[in-house]
Amino acid sequence: MKTKPSVSKVKKKKRNPIYVILDNVRSLYNVGAIFRTSDAVLVEKIYLCGITGCPPRKEISKTALGAEELVPWEYSESVVKVVKELKKKGVEIVAVEIAHKAEVYYKADYDFPVCFVLGHEVNGVADNVMKLVDRAVKIPMLGRANSLNVATAYGVIVYDALEKILS
Repeated sequence: MKTKPSVSKVKKKKRNPIYVILDNVRSLYNVGAIFRTSDAVLVEKIYLCGITGCPPRKEISKTALGAEELVPWEYSESVVKVVKELKKKGVEIVAVEIAHKAEVYYKADYDFPVCFVLGHEVNGVADNVMKLVDRAVKIPMLGRANSLNVATAYGVIVYDALEKILS
């Protein structure tokens, strides 16, 4: 039977140069799922912005399964402020959005450290934030649906980025 590493052991691990901004993500279950995936990939930090809910919340805990205690996070009312601060630190800002000139995610060659911006489940990443990002990436949608659930899309994008770091 496989055992999980201890909390203290995980907290000592080197984190990957990936940041995440949740821009007005309304579902606390999506927030929890993003925490859980972020723990699996050892992201550097999650920024919860605007209406995005913050731990401790039972709905976040239900899907995060303890990851909200392991992944560094911070709340900011202003996503623009966070984007500008990260850009000053040399972090590439990438919107995960179906947008004009968006690259297909697996063709993107990121400049690490990188920060993925994920938007509201219906409205996406806000226009004022899109004006500030360095680029946008999209996931091809071949069927009738024009988007994936935000937590699912994040999993696709962040594991692709991890593979690029590890290769």
